[in-house]
Amino acid sequence: MIGRAFPDPVDSGSVEWTARAIRWSVSSLIVAFPVFLYMSWLIGQSIRLDRTKRGSIIRKQLTYLTLLLGASVLLGDVTTLVYNLLGGELTVRFLLKALTVALIAGGIFGYYLRDLRIDEAEPAP
Repeated sequence: MIGRAFPDPVDSGSVEWTARAIRWSVSSLIVAFPVFLYMSWLIGQSIRLDRTKRGSIIRKQLTYLTLLLGASVLLGDVTTLVYNLLGGELTVRFLLKALTVALIAGGIFGYYLRDLRIDEAEPAP
């Protein structure tokens, strides 16, 4: 949507490509996000019924992997921002895209970090 609101004046074919990219992204979200919410709800229910599942090794490993990926995306985003800043290539379009990536990755990172802190705060059963 940022590409549509701030089109690249150099790329004349970007309008059609942007429309396809938006369609693909929205359709992916329509399918994947409800699945994610449902699976999160199922896992939450399972943990509420059996508190020992909260300490599952595989659950913690996957949470740490998610944190690693989220931190990597945030670091890459900031590195790209600094690189473009030093090259004098900052545009409103680029800044909005970098901000969007940072908000999504930061939100995911914060959510799972909070979840780990809840694990650490609870006494072991």
